[in-house]
Parts: sequence; C-alpha cells; structure tokens
Amino acid sequence: MGHTGMTLTIWQRTRLVCGWIAVAGSTGLGCFWAFWGICENFQEGWYGDSLLWNLGLMLAQYLSLMLLFVALGLVSIRWKWAGGLLHAVLGCAALGFFRFSTGTVLMIATPIWAIGLLYTVGLVRPRKLAAAVVVGLPLLVVIACGIEPAIRVAGRVDDGNREIRLVEGNGVRLEWAPQGPGWPDESVPWQEARRRCRYLALDGHTLAESPQDIWRLPTVEEAVRSMARHGQNCGGVWDGSAARASYNVTPDKESPLWNTRSPVIYWWTATEVDEKRAYMIAYDGQVWSRDKRFAPAYFAFRAVREVSQPSQRVSHDRR
Repeated sequence: MGHTGMTLTIWQRTRLVCGWIAVAGSTGLGCFWAFWGICENFQEGWYGDSLLWNLGLMLAQYLSLMLLFVALGLVSIRWKWAGGLLHAVLGCAALGFFRFSTGTVLMIATPIWAIGLLYTVGLVRPRKLAAAVVVGLPLLVVIACGIEPAIRVAGRVDDGNREIRLVEGNGVRLEWAPQGPGWPDESVPWQEARRRCRYLALDGHTLAESPQDIWRLPTVEEAVRSMARHGQNCGGVWDGSAARASYNVTPDKESPLWNTRSPVIYWWTATEVDEKRAYMIAYDGQVWSRDKRFAPAYFAFRAVREVSQPSQRVSHDRR
C-alpha cells in the first residue's frame, strides 16, 4: 500500500514537471514573438498617419504570433486535451505554411507538438500562477523592448517636403530625387532601380522614353556618409574591406532623406558585391548584401544626381 502511494506521488510529480515544462515552452515562444513583434513593429511598421492605425497594425500583424501562443497556453492550462489538439493542428499548419522540410519539422513543428503533448500528459498546478506567467512575461518583454523605439519614433523629424533635396556634408554633396519614379514606395529589384534612374527626367517626376543618364543610384559610401538624425549628419564611415558601416550617432527614418509615412525602410545602392548581389542600406544605417532580384514591399531606392550649380531648393547643411 505504501509502495503504491509512493508510485502515485512520483507519477504526480512527473506530471507536474511535464506541465510546467509545457508552460515554460508556451512562455518562451510568447516572449520570443513578443520581442520579435515589438522590434519589427517599430522597424518595419509604425508609418501610418494616425496612432489608432499604427496600434491596430501592431496588434493585428506584429504581435499576432505572441498573442497566438499566449492564447494557446491559456487554453491548454484550462483544457489540456483541447490545448494538445490545437498544438497538433498548429504544428501541421506550420509544415504547410513553411513548406515541408527536415528543418521545418525539427525546428518549428516538433517543438509545438512537444509542448502540446506535455500539456496533455502533464498537470499544471496552480493554474492561476501558470496563467499569470504565460501572459505576464511576454507583456513585460513588449514593454521593456518597446520603450526606447517608441520614444525614438515619437521624436522623428518629418518636414513633409518630398521634393528634390540637397544633402551635403561629411564629404558628400548630392541632390536626392523627389517622390515619384525616382523615389517610389513600391518594391523594386536592383536592375529595375538602375533602369529607372537612367530614364528619370531632369525634374525627377517622370520617366523619359530614352536614357537621360542624369540620375543614378548612390554608392554605398555616399549613402552611409549622407545618413542623418534630427537634421545632423551622423558621421557615417564605410569600411569597404570589412563591409561595415559605423556612425557617431545612429541614423533614423527622418527628413530629408526618408519618408516617415512610407513602408520602405531599405534602399538599393549602386555598389555591387558580385554579379548576383548588391549592397542595400536601411534607414538606421545598417548595410547588407542582397540578391539583386530581392524585392519585398519595404525595399525600394532613391536616385541621386551630381550638383553642377548652386541649388535653389531647400537644403540641409550637414556638417
């Protein structure tokens, strides 16, 4: 009799361990997607004209995966069989969404299935504490990781001028194209960006029928040296041998170079890595190489031209 009681106690403890491992898994996935979501919200998102639109986009898009795993955790804590079934379905859906492969099975589907199985065979007690952990820790990640970018985005400079801009300082003096075919909001692969620059008319608002060769893509060094924040040049330096950009101050998505109301956060440069890749620059000044065919919705370009005479347009002197 005593032996049976000891066996039951060990089994109960094992179930509790399994249950809390499942809770830890749900919490870990929630925290991971909370970190990714809040960072990407202020990196890719937050370009709408209204606070309501920006908040709606954040909740609906960038924090959706966090909310999904938090909700799954809560369901599993309260109804373990339903939670196990939902995890099984989600794992299978992930295989279909990311295409079936060994990596998908091992890195995405299997962890989700394992958490569901642990909830099913495990025991979560006390439930209220488990629910508080599953909900609270991801929310703390959102708050902790969202404070700095929220303050930065709220303080962005945007003068609303989308015309030709003279940007000078840090060894560079160039005119940047106005909003239009030489500064589009839609995605453009590298070859198409170069073609548009060649055909861009003098005023920058139309494409000519024949090459004009007035405008071009900026080199990666020109782009790095032109980056600014709050109207001041960031002191960017491009190290070609290390393929790395460094700044005295981190740039941001601000006038006169960037449109804070555009989804575009990356630009092509004219500098090629090889036949298939070229360098791109982000609004925060980071530089990477990308396939020239790469053209997601947030990836475009802005053409530049040499300044042959004193510009009559608004300029920002960036020393």
